[in-house]
Amino acid sequence: MKRRRFRAPAWTATLTWKSAVFLTVMCCTLAALLGVLVHTAVTRQTVSHAREKALDRLEAVTDAYEAGEPLPRGSGIDPPGLPASLRALAAGGERGTVVADGPHRPGDPDGRGGPAMWAAGPADGRALATWTDYGHSANTIAGLDRAIIGSSLLAIAATLVVGLFAVGRVTRRLHQTARVARRISAGDLDARVGDPRTKRPARGQDEVAIVSGALDTMASSLQRKLQTEQRFTADVAHELRTPLTGLSAAAELLPPGRPAELVRDRVRAMRALTEDLLEISRLDARTEEVDLAVHDLAPVVERVVRASGTETEVRVTDPAPVETDRRRLERVLGNLVANAHRHGAGPVVLEVAGAVVSVRDHGAGFPAYLLECGPQRFRTDGAGKGHGLGLTIAVGQAAAIGARLEFLNPPDGGAQARLTLPEYVRLDDGDDAVNTGDGDAGTTRPG
Repeated sequence: MKRRRFRAPAWTATLTWKSAVFLTVMCCTLAALLGVLVHTAVTRQTVSHAREKALDRLEAVTDAYEAGEPLPRGSGIDPPGLPASLRALAAGGERGTVVADGPHRPGDPDGRGGPAMWAAGPADGRALATWTDYGHSANTIAGLDRAIIGSSLLAIAATLVVGLFAVGRVTRRLHQTARVARRISAGDLDARVGDPRTKRPARGQDEVAIVSGALDTMASSLQRKLQTEQRFTADVAHELRTPLTGLSAAAELLPPGRPAELVRDRVRAMRALTEDLLEISRLDARTEEVDLAVHDLAPVVERVVRASGTETEVRVTDPAPVETDRRRLERVLGNLVANAHRHGAGPVVLEVAGAVVSVRDHGAGFPAYLLECGPQRFRTDGAGKGHGLGLTIAVGQAAAIGARLEFLNPPDGGAQARLTLPEYVRLDDGDDAVNTGDGDAGTTRPG
């Protein structure tokens, strides 16, 4: 049986959580270190004072014993309760002190006295001992320990709150930078962090402000380059249309023959490439209008296959009405079918399941770069066939109609392009009707 590994929750990987743990550990360590140092110093001072007091009292008791006078209260020869270690030390001829339980006092429920500081010295082979009350000192040390623990907890809580507030400000700025970076990667090149710390060069900048400023600079540079590229593509395509129109007219005047067919074929290819470039430039500029209407997918799919003139198998399973732009949808599906026949291998299957349309071939599959980064202009692994614009246009048109286009290689081989359309939901069956593709009712919104 395979053992399941414990996986920590996702929030434990956040900078806020790690900072909280770090601050807590450091505060606890510092509080424990200071508490131990204070406790040790105060305890040593308290015990030293009590020991001096006990030894002074032992001096007085020794003088009374040597003078034959009665011993003061709290003193005696081998008194009961005298710790054995101190008794042995005194019997050996040395003086010493020890903190231990005092002698039994009437009324003590446990039969023991409170804490006492014992002092003992030699007296004719026996132990002359005296004791003083150590309860007050012990209570003082216990109260100090409680105060240290309480103040340490309060300091830890205060430090944690202040630290999390400071870290929270940094993480919020980092999250803002990450959100802007995601918007830029999604195509919103106007997104900027706009950190106020980057607007004043004379003002000191922290690392987050430096990263934010670098991201804004990169986005501005990228936007300028892409806009230049888009303008260049649109300008070139527009400039090519006029000479190509004249060239096409001239090609029609050539006498019949193989050279004339070759010229007309190349002119058609150039005109198709120019139209593709113009379409891409319009999609890049996001200025196209989308004409939305409710359509049944089955007639749309069948019309696309007929227009392609290819042997494409159509499978329709429980089609759902969708709200989309029929012309753009047909453009997407036509490009996918053409790409499957041009770069894949038969049989090519166009399948409709609900609001999902997929085009499947049984060739070598999509190249790795396309699966990872999506289609790229003027890049194709199809032995030099095509310009890599068909799938690029399909992705742009799919985004314009609010659909999701995915490229994948099925495990059993081949390539599959899957288009997920926004499904239309009827709110009133009596008022709404499904447009089969021939009507012009619908709404218009910018692409």
